Amino acid sequence: MIPVSSHLRRLLPCLLVLILGMAWPVRAEKAPGAGSFLNETPAQRDARMKWFREARFGLFIHWGLYSQAAGEWDGRQTSGAGEWIMNDLKIPDSHYAKLVPQFNPVKFDARQWVALAKNAGMKYIVITSKHHDGFGLYPSALTDWCIKSTPFQRDPLKELAAACREAGITLCFYHSIMDWHHPDYLPVKSWNDEANPNPDFDRYVAYLKGELKELLTRYGPLGILWFDGDWEKTWTYDRGLDLYKYVRGLQPQIIVNNRVHRHVPAGKPSLGDYGTPEQTIPANGYGPGVDWETCMTMNDTWGFKKQDQNWKSPEILIRNLIDIASKGGNYLLNVGPTGEGLIPEASVERLQSMGDWMRVNGEAIYSTTASPFQQQLPWGRCTKKTKGRATTLYWHVFNWPAGGELTVPGLKTSPRKVWLLSDKKKHALATKVSENGLSIAVPNAAPDAISSTIVAQFNKPLDISQ
Repeated sequence: MIPVSSHLRRLLPCLLVLILGMAWPVRAEKAPGAGSFLNETPAQRDARMKWFREARFGLFIHWGLYSQAAGEWDGRQTSGAGEWIMNDLKIPDSHYAKLVPQFNPVKFDARQWVALAKNAGMKYIVITSKHHDGFGLYPSALTDWCIKSTPFQRDPLKELAAACREAGITLCFYHSIMDWHHPDYLPVKSWNDEANPNPDFDRYVAYLKGELKELLTRYGPLGILWFDGDWEKTWTYDRGLDLYKYVRGLQPQIIVNNRVHRHVPAGKPSLGDYGTPEQTIPANGYGPGVDWETCMTMNDTWGFKKQDQNWKSPEILIRNLIDIASKGGNYLLNVGPTGEGLIPEASVERLQSMGDWMRVNGEAIYSTTASPFQQQLPWGRCTKKTKGRATTLYWHVFNWPAGGELTVPGLKTSPRKVWLLSDKKKHALATKVSENGLSIAVPNAAPDAISSTIVAQFNKPLDISQ
């Protein structure tokens, strides 16, 4: 057998794509009707974004080869997030590849993962089809750097797609634009010992499109393509625009986050359909008419890292969800499964606690819009629903009043009815409008120690002076 160099061996799948009919052309590929996607009417956009705005709560899953490393390499612990270990510890490709025969997540159960998300009150799942290390979590026809080269001869994305369909959960994929492993990706990492000596970034973009075509045509309609790794100078605005059009051409109704290219030149339209603040909640949201989603970890890492036990409490996570909904955003909360395919027990416990709260209070989160109050309420948050002339406000009370009376400052409109959401019989609570706002007579004890919900229905416009 004629020996093949490692560089050539890694290029063969890409060369095959180019030779066989140019299935994914190197240069910018025009998708059918692509030019119209940036000019959809407000009604068309509203229809496409409808499920996302109603969902409010989703599960992020970071899972890949880095999960097997678990934050450790040759006795060294990474100080960064688990999925960045290859970069942070400068692990050469030839060494990192040792994880491939070790990755055998036989304890992975798609139905269990989906059931956990659904029971937590989540409406969609975003999983890493490929992170920055370039390893595909599905069997790609374009490369061997994917799940098919591991002992785990299954397709976890196919199994998740089936489980999501059964459960009524929307499946979405995170896909990295940056690729530390691919021989044609630029800029080349200094620690990549298998990089192509003559890299061709256009050839990499063709490969990236090929991956996306596989993902968008194999697993049924997706809700979101969640891009990341767009910040290096090689990924220009024009490339981002071309990729956005290409993806929408394959699935016109798909939602694409703003990380297809975040840095927009002056005079150019923004790319992507919603903003993605990371590990933070904007003080005032993004303002009317702008969709957004906070992605956040439960501890300090995205990918599994066994030494990270700095877990947020259920109280923090539940109040984060409420805070985000009150500002018109979604909460994408992360879990990092182990190399065996198990979601850490600490994550499971927290999701179960959130599910317990959501089963009582979910009405005050799903399909709501931002608070009508310009200033933060001193004792909690507010979400809103509108139907015709009727308005429903949900007051999320973090700090229950000690004196049996809750005041909503600045509200001068008398409600039609007010009651506790946890009260299935909807007994009315007495109210009184004064110069200070609306006063509500409430029980001495809070229904929920983390956050209790009061519902108020109005049949006339709100008068709020604050």
